[in-house]
Amino acid sequence: MTDHSAAIVIVGAGAAGLTSAIAAAQRFAHEQIDGRVLLLDGAKQIGAKILVSGGGRCNITHDVVTPKDFFGNRNIIRNVLATFPVERTIAWFASMGVELKREPTGKLFPTTDKARTVLNALIDNARRAGVMICPDHRVREISQTKTGFLVQHSHGITHASRVMLATGGQSLPKSGSDGFGYHLAHRLGHQITPTAPALVPLVLDRSMFQTTLSGLSHDVELITRIEGREVDRRTGSLLWTHVGISGPVVLDASRFWTLATKQGASVEIYGNFVPGQSADALRDWFIAQAAQHPRRSLVRTLSALVPDRFAESLCRHQACEPQRAVAQTTRLHRDQLLDVLTRFQFPVIGDRGWNVAEVTAGGVPLEEINYRTMESKLVPGLYLLGEILDCDGRIGGFNFQWAWATGWLAGESASRSVLNGTSPGHAASSFE
Repeated sequence: MTDHSAAIVIVGAGAAGLTSAIAAAQRFAHEQIDGRVLLLDGAKQIGAKILVSGGGRCNITHDVVTPKDFFGNRNIIRNVLATFPVERTIAWFASMGVELKREPTGKLFPTTDKARTVLNALIDNARRAGVMICPDHRVREISQTKTGFLVQHSHGITHASRVMLATGGQSLPKSGSDGFGYHLAHRLGHQITPTAPALVPLVLDRSMFQTTLSGLSHDVELITRIEGREVDRRTGSLLWTHVGISGPVVLDASRFWTLATKQGASVEIYGNFVPGQSADALRDWFIAQAAQHPRRSLVRTLSALVPDRFAESLCRHQACEPQRAVAQTTRLHRDQLLDVLTRFQFPVIGDRGWNVAEVTAGGVPLEEINYRTMESKLVPGLYLLGEILDCDGRIGGFNFQWAWATGWLAGESASRSVLNGTSPGHAASSFE
């Protein structure tokens, strides 16, 4: 493919890229215009991130999605999400033959429980709409011309009237999102806010007892403090791993630790293993338990509040004999246990890194994008969508919803701009 041309070139065939390609090509087909849409991806097999998401089931979206589920400029996020809400996502996938089911957590999955169902539907519909999907086409450089862009890739050069960057961030680099999209955006004039792994498990110091608890999960209230100031507080399920902590509550909070650490700030994470209870409140409970069941062991007493394995590990960590009768526990040991039970400082020494992180925090500032079209305010004819933008959602299908919304908005906007014959930068923003 040397010295070819296309109306729209999309870089990155992930969730956002496939969505934008379908939206653009379907608009061209509806208007009976032969607008060539090329979807370039550096990987030989596209859609790797979709296939591994949700444990191989693909958590397509969540039944309720609000700007509060995301980090970034929430005013802009609100406007983008409003153009393609959850109801449209559900209807759109149904139109492609993918029925969804809601789980008790609010997560929506394909009824087949297979991510392959989602990827195949996207690819099939893209091809039916006329999209030319080009795997193993690594984009190396993008430059502006008087009439659009020159896209240099591993198979030659393609001239494009409009270009969309849907390259993803830096998470799961083996899938192809190795951060090169930031280089492309920066070379074209965009700023890149500091990036760090998000939705990533954390690693604890080896002096901790995590190895004895690997596989155990229970609810905890997690508090994150940066430079002594509380920046996040959330309650949810924590999962102990052989190297540290994971689970929804940890993954959601991880972005604060990774970003702060990267910027050289001091960050501390505390856990209350009895959410909603203070050490003072539990002290009265503990005294009552000792009076009612004086011979009951310390670990059995604490097991009324937390899982047995955790109670025993916590006792040993605090140099308390787990089998000691609760009535024989000294006031000092009691107060120490209740203090760590409600305000445990996790000795976090790192995170599992980009190869494990599910999403990227940071990226191209949303303020540099026209949220009505996803077109760059700095580079007419350039559209940015998905994870490359400085917007990351919590776990539960929210990042996919961002991909569908930004992808559809960008595809509709770019195709209408081409159809209207407007110069880049003046795309129509009112959609049918």
